[in-house]
Amino acid sequence: MVRITVLGGTGYAGEHIVAEAARRGHTVVSYSRKIPDSGVVGVTYRQGDVDDAAVLRDAVAAADVVFSALSARGALSGKGKLRTIESRLARIAEESGTRLGVLGGAGSLFAYEGGPLVMDDPEFPEAFKAEAEEMSGVLKDLRATSEKLDWFFVSPAGGFGSYAPGEALGHYRVGGDVLLTDKDGNSFISGADLAMAVVDEIEKPQHHRARFTVAY
Repeated sequence: MVRITVLGGTGYAGEHIVAEAARRGHTVVSYSRKIPDSGVVGVTYRQGDVDDAAVLRDAVAAADVVFSALSARGALSGKGKLRTIESRLARIAEESGTRLGVLGGAGSLFAYEGGPLVMDDPEFPEAFKAEAEEMSGVLKDLRATSEKLDWFFVSPAGGFGSYAPGEALGHYRVGGDVLLTDKDGNSFISGADLAMAVVDEIEKPQHHRARFTVAY
């Protein structure tokens, strides 16, 4: 049994990760700005502002693994806002010896081997550009941290999101820094199967101080 804390545990990705971890019998704590009216049985829900260092320390202190499913939207939007919070979280995790996982987008992946970043493609939606740049900065900061910090960064498929929830298929493929696509050029994964990949990594670590991507 692993003690897992999920920051942003009531968001689209976070709620799937929380549910999958609890289903497998882990001790799960979810932090969010608001406590949901109904949640996953067995999960402890806590309210807190991740911009408060004391909240981050409490979240890390009670965990073997802390996973950030935060996104640069709403209260966390704005250049450097989330990047600063993730850097603070990384320092706290390093001090405590806690493993850190971070959910990033597909924008910082290479569109193909030797090609440009996905977010630099002219067809990349302008509405998601700032968020992609912010998460790319978070990844850059993680790569510059001390070797003492054990972190992993997960980039979902390009079509991941609440706008296209999909179904739980029970499988996924793993890649490195290049966007994964199917034979038709599509890149997609459901919330449930992204959560499966995250919890699999928590249970049986394969990526240390590295980013990986998952898709069908």
